[in-house]
Amino acid sequence: MERACELLKDVFDYSLEDIAVLVDSTVGGVKAALNRGRSKLATAPQRTVRPPRPKSADVARLLHLYVERFNHQDWDGLRELIAADARLRVVDRFAAPLSDSLYFGNYARMTAPWRLAMGHVDGEPAVVMLHRRADDWEPFSLVQLDVADERITRIVDYWHTPWILRAPTSVVVDPRPS
Repeated sequence: MERACELLKDVFDYSLEDIAVLVDSTVGGVKAALNRGRSKLATAPQRTVRPPRPKSADVARLLHLYVERFNHQDWDGLRELIAADARLRVVDRFAAPLSDSLYFGNYARMTAPWRLAMGHVDGEPAVVMLHRRADDWEPFSLVQLDVADERITRIVDYWHTPWILRAPTSVVVDPRPS
């Protein structure tokens, strides 16, 4: 029940009401299962790191450009990398065409220190959101990018669900600054 609720809410972004119907429970039961599931993820032991699998050079280059331009808040440069019909999903908050969103403006207005970095999650190339903690940058969340025909076609931002980093067996941040 906990795993099903966690996946349906945090990965597939179903409403609490829809999840209750799917798992034959109440909204209160779903909330309780989500709380238990998230607590278990928070206390789960870290697993060993798998070596990253190579990805296409073109996709890697596009991901690096995305990270670099995002960190420099070069919103026009980012739009050059993104398909005109790209979709945006800010997990637990918003889903629509990127063109209908205030996505970049929201990041431009943030006062909390953040930056993106290239990394690997369970051996796959990933964009990792970092937050400033004391004198260091720590992984906070993820941004998933789907790529087709050398353009970003979908952005899934997990800013509002930082516990997502507890699910993978490994999260490795590239030591090179982006």
